[in-house]
Amino acid sequence: MLNRVILIGRLTKDPELRYTPSGVAVTQFTLAVDRPFTGQGGEREADFIPVVTWRQLAETCANYLRKGRLTAVEGRIQVRNYENNEGKRVYVTEVIADNVRFLESNRETSGGGGNREESSFSGGSNSNSGGGNRGNNNYSRNNNQDPFSDEGKPIDISDDDLPF
Repeated sequence: MLNRVILIGRLTKDPELRYTPSGVAVTQFTLAVDRPFTGQGGEREADFIPVVTWRQLAETCANYLRKGRLTAVEGRIQVRNYENNEGKRVYVTEVIADNVRFLESNRETSGGGGNREESSFSGGSNSNSGGGNRGNNNYSRNNNQDPFSDEGKPIDISDDDLPF
């Protein structure tokens, strides 16, 4: 059996970060994913898919994701149910994400140019991503450093390091 989903879409609003009574971080957001066809009026339609992240991944998403940002989500579909205040059974279908990729930088979503940026964050103990960038708290500090800030000094590279 297999329960795996990969989605690419844009956030409909900023993620909501909450904590369980035991202190575990959980973030919820909705991803708008375009359908691969147009409707009767020739307009594109979209599905609005609820996504949930847990622990460090939840905190990372809350810190870096914003409304409108293009994002890839990898995880599993979960269906849960509960009884509401009126005594009716309510079913909720959502994606439990264990890997989130930020497909563009904050500069691009705010209208500015800039370089394309892709960052991946994984979370949860059942993630099979091999560790990845799990819990990378230095994301913003390391990502803003200029790799060419060596003040014009020559770079020492041997011929063995060159791919050609």
